[in-house]
Amino acid sequence: MTDQGEADLSVIGAALSDRGRCRMLMALDDGRALPASMLAAEAGVSAATASAHLKHLRAAGLLEVVASGRYRYYRLAGDEVGRLLEQLARLSPAQPIRSLREGTRAHAMRLARCCYDHVAGRLGVALTDALRDRGHLVEEPGLDVPRPRGRFPDDATYLLTPGGREALTAIGVAVPEAVGVRCCTDWTEQRHHVAGPLGRALLDTLVDRGWVRRTPRSRALRPTDDGRAALREHFGVPWPPPVGVRRLPA
Repeated sequence: MTDQGEADLSVIGAALSDRGRCRMLMALDDGRALPASMLAAEAGVSAATASAHLKHLRAAGLLEVVASGRYRYYRLAGDEVGRLLEQLARLSPAQPIRSLREGTRAHAMRLARCCYDHVAGRLGVALTDALRDRGHLVEEPGLDVPRPRGRFPDDATYLLTPGGREALTAIGVAVPEAVGVRCCTDWTEQRHHVAGPLGRALLDTLVDRGWVRRTPRSRALRPTDDGRAALREHFGVPWPPPVGVRRLPA
């Protein structure tokens, strides 16, 4: 056995240094597996360039291949890659909007989107606020997370109360056995949304019950008419979700 040195961040940095590769990664940040042709279109590059990009991303450990017959699909190599992308998105400047189409897409993404395997955007934080306000989620006792002024801590753990478990189970959410709930900071809203196993179960329920629909070529989520009624009935969340920064206790 040989000793290993410090982590080589340059491998990940080099993989993320190309805008086309970054676009491919962000297109996969809803947990889907997509073919190379769709990722090439997302990145705006040729098939040959896309193949080189995908090889680079796989070598860096950011992507994995899923085979289905003679077809090959690509997806993120685990939820840690999704979390990395969200953290980097929070630190990165926004790209300029140059067309009505880009503006429409950006607005839809901010309203509601998939963040790897859970709900993000204004809808994600509104659902999390509703669970907190109703006492279904409470901060874990003894949790000591620094709170920068005016912002939530980056990642934090909450506890799901018995009442919260009962309420979510009643609407069909397959609530995990663990009472700890991970919340991460939404990169567009700078506020918490529920992540982890409970976030995954909540998204699955919204999709399975037909309350939200995935969009074919975007991570955006769109509520159905039944979904808008259900969001208001079960969570008190209107559509579009409210805008505003939650005030933290002093």
